[in-house]
Order: sequence, then structure tokens, then C-alpha cells
Amino acid sequence: MHPTRLPSLLLLGPPGRPKAPIACPTGAAQRRLGLLGPLRRIDASSRRPHMPTRVAVDPRCAGPLAGYSRPGRKRGGPFLVLAPAAWVLFTLASSARADDASQWVARVAQAARQLNYVGTIVYQQGARVETSRLTHLSDNGREYEKLVNLDGPAREVVRALGEVRIYYPDAKIVRVEPRTFRNAFPSLSAEQQKSLTQYYNFRLVAGERVGGHAADIAVFEPKDGLRYGHRFWADTETSLLLKARVINERGEVVEQFAFTDLTVNAKVDPPMVEPTWAAVPPDWTVKEASAGDVAPNDTGWAVTRIPPGFTKIMEGFRQLRGRRDPVAHLVFSDGLVAISVFVEPYTTAPAPTGMKHQGGLNVYSVRQDDFLVTVLGEAPGATVRLIGNSVSHR
Repeated sequence: MHPTRLPSLLLLGPPGRPKAPIACPTGAAQRRLGLLGPLRRIDASSRRPHMPTRVAVDPRCAGPLAGYSRPGRKRGGPFLVLAPAAWVLFTLASSARADDASQWVARVAQAARQLNYVGTIVYQQGARVETSRLTHLSDNGREYEKLVNLDGPAREVVRALGEVRIYYPDAKIVRVEPRTFRNAFPSLSAEQQKSLTQYYNFRLVAGERVGGHAADIAVFEPKDGLRYGHRFWADTETSLLLKARVINERGEVVEQFAFTDLTVNAKVDPPMVEPTWAAVPPDWTVKEASAGDVAPNDTGWAVTRIPPGFTKIMEGFRQLRGRRDPVAHLVFSDGLVAISVFVEPYTTAPAPTGMKHQGGLNVYSVRQDDFLVTVLGEAPGATVRLIGNSVSHR
């Protein structure tokens, strides 16, 4: 969930090969996500390795204990009466929690869209820390946003309506691309909202202050072992998201966003969300990008075991640096995270197989006959392994 995470997620090419940043129309969002974006580069040196975990049993698979009785008790006694009643109460409680989660997520998403705000965002991923200045304007239902890096390489991101422009003044490049479903912190897209309410258990815990604002804390714990957990801090008064964490299966913080200072309901004039460069300088290069720069096509490959909630959002061929032939590329997402699948011919120079861990990113490579399958994404090792082992040629 990088602060410049826009609608897509930049991923590495298959391990053991030259790195090739690519944009996918997505979780992270990245890191999520996702919160989430096409500027996101995954820096292997900044990530801490961790081990995968086994898949936990989905609690939804467990049925009620109707019909249970203690040894020696007469069948048909009070346990047969109480168990269905308890199950009804459990179902009602679960439904209430789902409604609470839906309402909470809806309020947070609405606040991010409708409020005007200006603040400083700090993004942390392992030892890596980045600071950006965010300005958001809501004008008659239309959103405008400007994000400026305050440290590291100069970069300016301007989002207006359905377009995103990323300016790199040092390189004299501006990249123009469509805005797809993955939004940037503190926004939550419809897909993110759906995933949070369907595949996570929701609870509220004691609040605390963030960036000078009192905040309520919402915890979203995965119902299975196939995705990471999330913890959100929302402004008690306005419901605007103030802080967000992604937590892996070992309880470690994979990445975090937080406002260090924030003015909500600020006076934001249109010039404050316009690019620094009203017109692109003549010596700059303009790069028009499609959603992923992928040639959409039926690759002939399929994933037979897709985790619940994940759907295929892209399939096609991609030309990667260092490759003579295009590589098959499929992307799956549950609305919060994107998982990429690459399939390429297995060359005479063997590539490393097995699992690699880079912070929250897990990379799994496996040989399938004469092809190398590589799966990577910000999800537990069990998830990328499940997908990688079920890739087959149609």
C-alpha cells in the first residue's frame, strides 16, 4: 500500500530473471493494494523474509453441533432443542457483525470521496519510509487529487476524473494512464469494500489518536489462511481513514500508511490539485499507458484452484526485458490484493524454483513440464503456492 499506489500494481518479473517493473490493472494494493499502484516498485533489499504458513480451515465450513448429546443422555433431550436455538443466535450475531462491517466500511469510503482534506502521509515498509503531501478536492461529486513526494526522487501524481498523470521531473517524463478500480490511501474502492465485508471477521477495538485526531480502530481478520489481515484507524468525527496497516499471517506489520498531520474540511481551491506543469515541457517524454500494457489474449493457461473471492481480472501476453518471447500473464484479485501468474518456456539454464519471501511479497516458482510458472503477490505463501500448483494448460 504505497502512498502513490494508484489503480494498478507494479510487480517484479519472475525470479532469477532481470527485474521488469510492470503495471497490472489491479491489492496491491497494493500493498494494497492497495491501496495500491502503478508507481510501486518492489525493493527486495527493503523486505524482511518470513516463512509461509499452512492454510487454516475456513470457519464457514464448520456446521452447528445440532444433535450432540453427552454419553448416557437420552437422545432427543434438551441438547437437541438448545443446539438449533444456539445456531439461530449465532447466525443472527454473525449477520449483525456483517452489517456493522458494511456500514463502517461504507462510511469510511464515503468520507474519503466527499471530504476536502490536506495532509502529510508517511508510508512504511520494513526499513523503507516515504513521505508525501496529499491534497484532495471534492467538487460536485467529482474528485481531484494531488500527491507530491517530499523525499526521495521527485514525483508528482495528479488524479482527475478517470485519468492519472505521474510526473517525473528529474527524468523529464510524464506517464498518463487510466484510473482503474484500485484506489489510493485513504480511499476504498467498491471492490475493496466488498472483499472486506465478505472474507474478513470484523471487530472494533479501543481507539487512539492519529495525527492529532481521535480515531476508532477497526480490525479485519481473514476468515481463512489465504489473505493478510488489515487494521484501519478512522477519524471519530468524520470517518476519514487516518491510518492503515497490512498484517501477515505471523502478526507482523507488512506495511503501513498514516497521516502525521491532517486538516479535514480544509479550504481547497482547484489550483491546489492541478499539476505543477500546466503544459508538458517540450523536452519531456509523454508515455501513454493502457491498463497494464498487456496485449489481451487467451493465453491457453488456466488456474484450477482459485482461492475464494479471487477472480481473474486480466489475461494476456507481456514482453518482459531480457525475454525473447512474450510471457503469458494472468492477474487475480479479491479487491484488496493482486496476484500475478507468469508462464514462460523453461530454458536450458535452470531458474530457481520454490518459495521466496520479500517482506509481504511471496514469490513461488514451479516447473510444469517444459514451462516455468511463477506466482507472486502480497498474500500468504499458502495462497501463491495453491495457485502455482494448479496452473495447467487448457
